[in-house]
Amino acid sequence: MLRRAYNPVNNTAPKGPPKVTRLHPFHLAFVLLACSLNVSGALAQQPGEGQATDPASVIEAAPRELSDPTIQKRIEDIYAQVDTLAHVGVSVQEGVVTLSGHVSNEAQAQRALGLANRLEGVVTVEDEIERTLDVEGNVIPVLDQFAASLKRWLKAWPLVMLASLVFVFIAFAGHRLAKWGTLWNRVAPNVFLAELMAQAVRVAFIIIGLVVALSLMGATTLMGTILGGAGVLGLTIGFAVRDAMENYVSSIMLSLRQPFRANDHVLIGEHEGKVVRLTSRATVLMTLDGNHLRIPNSTVYKSVILNYTRNPERRFQFDLGVDAADDPIAAMTTGIEAIRTLEYVIDDPGPDAIIKTVGDSNIVITFMAWMDQTKSDFWKLRSLAIKVAKDAIEQGGFTLPEPLYRVRLEDRGGQLAHSQIDSTAEVTPPAPSAAGDAVLDVSPDTHIEEMVNDERSQSAGTDLLDSSRPVE
Repeated sequence: MLRRAYNPVNNTAPKGPPKVTRLHPFHLAFVLLACSLNVSGALAQQPGEGQATDPASVIEAAPRELSDPTIQKRIEDIYAQVDTLAHVGVSVQEGVVTLSGHVSNEAQAQRALGLANRLEGVVTVEDEIERTLDVEGNVIPVLDQFAASLKRWLKAWPLVMLASLVFVFIAFAGHRLAKWGTLWNRVAPNVFLAELMAQAVRVAFIIIGLVVALSLMGATTLMGTILGGAGVLGLTIGFAVRDAMENYVSSIMLSLRQPFRANDHVLIGEHEGKVVRLTSRATVLMTLDGNHLRIPNSTVYKSVILNYTRNPERRFQFDLGVDAADDPIAAMTTGIEAIRTLEYVIDDPGPDAIIKTVGDSNIVITFMAWMDQTKSDFWKLRSLAIKVAKDAIEQGGFTLPEPLYRVRLEDRGGQLAHSQIDSTAEVTPPAPSAAGDAVLDVSPDTHIEEMVNDERSQSAGTDLLDSSRPVE
């Protein structure tokens, strides 16, 4: 900084070059800080160009240009234009508006308060309005509103009729298209999906007709409300009928997968029988006892399915025991040769046998053989195989194990006797008869199959099983 020295005595300044005075950096920082505080204080006191001040949050000390009589006159003029507020009195003091008088209901009182609060210069509004709740003041406005609404509807009835006709036309077109069975049977892989697609088209056309009709009437807000409500309702119904929807989807999957055919002998979970039909809700079985069994498709879809009919060849097995002193290999050979002589036992693979267990008094042998289910009954052929294997083993000199009983004797005092008797009780089989020696008829039992075919021919229900489609 440059400055000249000043002499207060002679009021003259010294001649020569000015004297140079240096400022300390601390002094310079202090000056800048003071300037910044002054500027920020000035900005805080005066709002900027883009800064808005809420007039409702500030009550000015200086009076506004609107005086109390002016405010009162303005509010009275407004109330005079509203029939329901004609009996409301107004008084204003220092910007405080006090409303008195009476109205018919709470809605009219709130309307009066709202109109007064919106006027410029009003500080607050005091509510001293009496709610009379009279019949005339409450009923007549409702009737007037109803009459006005009725007039509007009468004026709009040509448009309403046109929108109704458009809706009916579109819905009818969707109904006719949904009933075009030939088209949907060609598009869909089975009857169930064809019906499902037809129903979806019918519902879609109804929704389109409703949207077009509401658009013609200009009720776009109502249309959004209806669609939103339909979505919420559909979600609620979906949660409520979750099990039914799961069963419905399972029916679709089963109709596409085709895990079995009609008259197939299946085991679904714990249920065994022959398939009668597959409907949109359940799988119908005919049990081996001739009873109807309906299993929900959701259960069928999640269960393990064992199909006995798919492969005509089936293996059966049974156990026979011989004495522990006998040769098990020779007994196995004897039994296998006897089973091989049966007519419907398959030669390739041939019968076989294994030693299952060795006990204290016997050796248990498991015999196995394959048979053709299309030519013989499974259980009958297995029963006959047990008979011929047992007879061959006995005729070969092998001893079948005999049951062993232990007898416990007690005296009259309830104490055990000193001696225990181990005895072997021999069970004498009944004498053979001509009927028992006769060869059993092992032909397949077709009674259940005939019952299934008869029911399928008489029933008019829709069957989703399609023999033309491949089986999974």
